[in-house]
Amino acid sequence: MYVTGRLPLLVALGALPVVLLGVAGMDPWAVAGGWIALCVLLALAEAAAAPSPRLVRVERRSPGRVLLGQPAVAELRLRNTDSRRLRGRVRDAWQPTAGASGDRAAIDIPPGESRLVTVALLPRRRGELASRFVMVRSDGPLRLAGRQARIDSVGTVRVLPPFTARRHLPSRLARLRELDGNTSVQVRGQGTEFDSLREYVRGDDVRSIDWRATARSATTMLRTWRPERDRHVVIVIDTGRTAAARVGDGVRMDAAMEAALLLAALATRAGDHTHLLMFDRVIRARVTRVDGPSLLPALVDAMAPVEPQLIDTDWDAAFAQVRAFTSRPSLVVLLTAQDAADAARGFLGSLPGLTRRTQVLVGTVADLPAPAADRPDAADVYRAASVARADSEAAVVAGAIRRAGAEAIAAGPEDLPPRIADRYLALKAAGRL
Repeated sequence: MYVTGRLPLLVALGALPVVLLGVAGMDPWAVAGGWIALCVLLALAEAAAAPSPRLVRVERRSPGRVLLGQPAVAELRLRNTDSRRLRGRVRDAWQPTAGASGDRAAIDIPPGESRLVTVALLPRRRGELASRFVMVRSDGPLRLAGRQARIDSVGTVRVLPPFTARRHLPSRLARLRELDGNTSVQVRGQGTEFDSLREYVRGDDVRSIDWRATARSATTMLRTWRPERDRHVVIVIDTGRTAAARVGDGVRMDAAMEAALLLAALATRAGDHTHLLMFDRVIRARVTRVDGPSLLPALVDAMAPVEPQLIDTDWDAAFAQVRAFTSRPSLVVLLTAQDAADAARGFLGSLPGLTRRTQVLVGTVADLPAPAADRPDAADVYRAASVARADSEAAVVAGAIRRAGAEAIAAGPEDLPPRIADRYLALKAAGRL
């Protein structure tokens, strides 16, 4: 049972008779008590006369999947199986990060009919969001009070990574087309595959001249090359405790996901095979043997429910999982946060075992320092000293990574995805991938 705002107003209306009867010589407390008792009995009668909300049948239609920060609409189909008309309100109990409005929607359902109620969602957190039940309120005839019931009905929405780094993809695809020989710009390097012959143009590399074809032709002919395909690119996202550190508006793991999605989109257009592993001490997500247009949907679907774990990553086990993808991957991209020498010992100890077999790229999401204040106070000075010390430790770890045979890239959350993609294209252009 519940009461509406009309009941307190009705009780307040009794103040005037109490004052008048008190002037006439009657006991005002007795009059007030009688009036309140009458209002309570009236509210109980209202609740008893209200249709039963438990006779409402709920059917859901949820969007299923939606990008983080994008609006979505969930639908409730409410059917009144009672013989009386149901007037009241309904609230869908989505968790707060789903971004649903807390307002209760008004409903008016004749007996045997149904009504559609829409709930606007604006997800603020990646992962699985759910509503476990629906609260239905049924008003009495005078709408002084009514009955309410919780109706169990589960609705879920999987909120996917937003892939905001997609805006960098067109420019990188244009460069990839140049490498593929679809424009006048060609590349030459060890490990590239012969593509075709064309006429020599001033500025071309003279080492690519095909002298036999030139002898058979009236002009100088040049060999063109294209990057090799069917390479295996393994992307490893560290889901350990360092991935939970906040950087900018999100956490490090969110930026790592953006970098992985951009690289995967580029690699699949280049004809390479992309594998994903999200790992700390166990596998949190794994995508392999998926190519073509279905790759990105598979990646975002696997990434969506993964959250950072407050444990240290077992890198020996992680690299063993990398070797399980393919016997000799062409490129392994490790997206982790190795910026403290003491914490990176386990990672640096395991890294040489991987670099002996393949090329390794280590990408780190760096925390950008805040702009210096015009008139710094003591807190600003200590903050600047902390940033300088962190940069110094990160430089030490980056040097150790290079000595172990890998390449280190550190950038802010907005800059890391394009830098990883650019390095992939540079390896393609140099014939090393």
